Amino acid sequence: QSHFISALTVVFVNSKSLSSLKIDDTPVDDPSLKVLVANNSDTLKLLKMSSCPHVSPAGILCVADQCHGLRELALNYHLLSDELLLALSSEKHVRLEHLRIDVVSENPGQTQFHTIQKSSWDAFIKHSPKVNLVMYFFLYEEEFDPFFRYEIPVTHLYFGRSVSKDVLGRVGMTCPRLVELVVCANGLRPLDEELICIAERCKYLSAVGLGECEVSCSAFVEFVKMCGGRLSQLSIMEEVLIPDQKYSLEQIHWEVSKHLGRVWFPDMMPTW
Repeated sequence: QSHFISALTVVFVNSKSLSSLKIDDTPVDDPSLKVLVANNSDTLKLLKMSSCPHVSPAGILCVADQCHGLRELALNYHLLSDELLLALSSEKHVRLEHLRIDVVSENPGQTQFHTIQKSSWDAFIKHSPKVNLVMYFFLYEEEFDPFFRYEIPVTHLYFGRSVSKDVLGRVGMTCPRLVELVVCANGLRPLDEELICIAERCKYLSAVGLGECEVSCSAFVEFVKMCGGRLSQLSIMEEVLIPDQKYSLEQIHWEVSKHLGRVWFPDMMPTW
């Protein structure tokens, strides 16, 4: 770790016009970030630093406070704070174009996730109204309690582990700017009401992917009908769809294709 930090610090000292930096999964720390800021604050536009456990919220706040030209930022949720969002929303700061946040739990039940104030999100989105806010969730079901309790400006939402009906229901109520939704797994309880709620309230939704979930054919057709032709990407496994009195698996692709305005088929599980 010390050898890497020493070498990285040398790079920062001698790079007076660094504009893009990707240091994911490295032992970069707060002092080295301060060196980065001291030498490249006027030129840094992109910073990706997910999975950097030696950086504190104070360290990333130093970057946001001084690098006013920053347009793209990727980091873990433990580095996100109200102070960071307010720094990114200051008058001196350019409008952020892309913010990616990874919400990851390595030890179920041992990680405490803090809550971000709604006022901080409001200030952030007022300053950068066109920002892409991308959130990747790799949590266990009992760890979702602090999230989706009030409106947040997320645009791209990915659930990498199983997520409950309750959480997906809250997504529909709190994510009006949602553009893309990917759900890896849900369990054995159909998501009919949750999908309809998302279709009703997420007026910009244009990409959906459902993995190991369940939804009735009728609810899925209604969901597609409500979203219409704006669904440019729609990926769902055939095994996810539950036939009912209105639609069989043979009928559903015609109905969905009609509402999408293009030929559509559910994804098939490979036989090999």
